[in-house]
Amino acid sequence: QVQLEDSGGDWVQTGGSLRLSCAVSGDVIPAMGWYRQPEGKQRELVAAIAGDGPTNYSDRVKGRFTISRDNVKNTIYLQMDKLTPEDTGVYYCSGENYGMVYWGKGTLVTVSS
Repeated sequence: QVQLEDSGGDWVQTGGSLRLSCAVSGDVIPAMGWYRQPEGKQRELVAAIAGDGPTNYSDRVKGRFTISRDNVKNTIYLQMDKLTPEDTGVYYCSGENYGMVYWGKGTLVTVSS
């Protein structure tokens, strides 16, 4: 059974940094990503990483966020720098494999002004 456990959300001031982690168990999932959902808004893709390494980012976070993976630990990360209040929301990691989509439970990031 595949499980994604996302963590690392916290309260931080504008300009601060956080690193989110997503530990994957039960299988290796090549295509992984981070989504976020601000309160009252739709979930949106923040960053994605393919199994062979290529990454892509939403324009809102490009240059500030970095997605990476540790294949030994079967974990992906989201390094978030220069945070602003607009980055506030619940962040979810997600993976897709053989047509199945998996989600973590989410971790809350709050950026104060």
